[in-house]
Amino acid sequence: MYSILICAATGLLVFLILLLAVQLTWWGSLMIALVVFSVSFFFLSRYISKKLMVVLEQAGRDLQAQRFEKAVREMKEALRFGPWQLYVADQINSQIGMAYYIRRDFANAFPYLEKAFFKNWIAMGMLAISYMKRQKRDKMEKTFDKAVQWNGKESLLWNLYAYCLAEECGERNKAITVLEKGLKKLPGDQHLTENLDHLQNGRKMKMRSFGDPWYQFHLESMGQLQKHQMASMGGRMQKRMTVRR
Repeated sequence: MYSILICAATGLLVFLILLLAVQLTWWGSLMIALVVFSVSFFFLSRYISKKLMVVLEQAGRDLQAQRFEKAVREMKEALRFGPWQLYVADQINSQIGMAYYIRRDFANAFPYLEKAFFKNWIAMGMLAISYMKRQKRDKMEKTFDKAVQWNGKESLLWNLYAYCLAEECGERNKAITVLEKGLKKLPGDQHLTENLDHLQNGRKMKMRSFGDPWYQFHLESMGQLQKHQMASMGGRMQKRMTVRR
């Protein structure tokens, strides 16, 4: 990373000047050089972060205003900051991949999701699903395993992992094991508990209670969603008619 290299070079230069020109003791020179390195790294990182946030905030506003192409172009331009700081490129790739995925542009989403930041569990979940749809189940499981390792407190992530195993891959026993592991991280979690009970009793998992965060993964077809909405509407109408009677 450029920031580390520049600050390390600055610290080394200060060390040599103090040691050779000023003839300060080596440990005194080293202490001052470390302080110079730390201070310069702090301010340079802060400067880069501010420049990056300006770009990403504008891209966020454009996404909200449905200016998708402009937002993606801005995020891609922000990749120029990648070499300056650790994980910056990974985080930007996560955002670009997620933006494409949510729009169902899975082909364009995939290469960016492959470079996603491992702590961005949403992007990692989308990547795992992309592997699953490409019939690469081993990579799907490895991606989910890495995601839950770093994001173990996310209930939807554990449930998403189990759903892909049970409902998409037919691996019900593996899914049960995943939910049991999730409950060790999130004891008493309602979603994990209920879905574990469903699988243990041969029923399908229930994911719609997660709302929009669940739907963004596009694991239910529009037909299924419309059927569910019609069923819910019919149930409400029937309830109203019963009350009127």
